[in-house]
Amino acid sequence: MLKEFREFALRGNVVDLAVGVIIGVAFGKIVESLVGDVLMPIVGAVTGGLDFSNYFIVLSSHVTAPTLADAKKQGAVLAWGNFFTIVLNFLIVAWVMFLVARVINRLKRMQAAEPAAAPAPTRQEMLLTEIRDLLKDRSGQAKA
Repeated sequence: MLKEFREFALRGNVVDLAVGVIIGVAFGKIVESLVGDVLMPIVGAVTGGLDFSNYFIVLSSHVTAPTLADAKKQGAVLAWGNFFTIVLNFLIVAWVMFLVARVINRLKRMQAAEPAAAPAPTRQEMLLTEIRDLLKDRSGQAKA
């Protein structure tokens, strides 16, 4: 499965890209909520109550604020916790897009594998078949 994911990620297929963009936009808010409201609190609980969204490195001596929003107002900060959350969002979106593309590709393969049904005979073909059958019946009766 990981090999398929790598091939999907490195392949430049336009359909896969379009599916990825559409799915990414449609599920962006859901994934953001999943990461921010479900996964990151669990990670925080496992790591002793860490809240990654407020983790930052101060790059300016003027910054004294304890929260990221206030620190950004005071000066330059490196918001690595926020970056970590966004990377996690990306990985989840990419995985979901991969699964959707995988299902679509499977459906395409199954559809291609099904043999095409023979077209229904035209009215002319049906009449010719009836004439042939009648001629066979007549020739069989004449020989008997």
